[in-house]
Amino acid sequence: MKNVIKNKISQIFSTADSEAIVQEAQKQIVRHLDEPSRRRFLRQGLTLGGVAMLSGCDISDNESVDKALMKVSSFNDRMQGWLFGSTRLAPVYAESMITRPFPFNAFYAEDEAPVVDGSSYRLQIAGLALDKRDWSLATLHKMAQTSQVTRHICVEGWSAIGKWGGVPFGDFLRLIGADLTAEYVSFKCADNYYTSIDMASALHPQTLLALTYDGQILPRKYGFPMKLRIPTKLGYKNPKHIEVIEITNKFTGGYWEDQGYNWFGGS
Repeated sequence: MKNVIKNKISQIFSTADSEAIVQEAQKQIVRHLDEPSRRRFLRQGLTLGGVAMLSGCDISDNESVDKALMKVSSFNDRMQGWLFGSTRLAPVYAESMITRPFPFNAFYAEDEAPVVDGSSYRLQIAGLALDKRDWSLATLHKMAQTSQVTRHICVEGWSAIGKWGGVPFGDFLRLIGADLTAEYVSFKCADNYYTSIDMASALHPQTLLALTYDGQILPRKYGFPMKLRIPTKLGYKNPKHIEVIEITNKFTGGYWEDQGYNWFGGS
């Protein structure tokens, strides 16, 4: 496996515009591959910031280095997808370990969270699905539910444990006749947030259409009427206030991803 990874790295780096940055980054990455933590390094280390740190270079005004690092970011997405698997589960915790209060986090202040009328709310389905009817919140709450106590990991460096309840997303996708061979599932939200995930992540057994938090109807600050809970991904891949779910083969990016965050976003 080591040689396969090294070859993939070399293929990407050989096409980069800045040889000095690439050669130094490659040396550091290959060195880390020999350590027991190489899987964690591959999942989290090959980012724009990570390679800049390894190289010790200022990339703020260097267009060619920027292009090289974008290639590394793309490589990072592919490697995280390669390491991902449906049998690799995020840790679960006892309810006594729940973080209270669970932190609010968004690109706006808590009092600016959208106010959604639950009685008139309708979840819209778009793209490659046989059943594109709208879903009322009452109908969603009548579906078979499950819950999980998992850790939310924020890209900013903090984490918190919470209890989320709702419908397994894979079950929902099968129910609506989604094309499970499609590449992506994208989300549009009431707070103008948007993101997308790969189909394998959508079908992961821990991915949840969350309707409750800690046994109560999902509070506004945590994403009412619905959020996607993916404990195998970083927080920005967990959209709140979902209005539209689209199954598609078109890459649609994401709010933070379009600003330079890794698209796969595995934790």
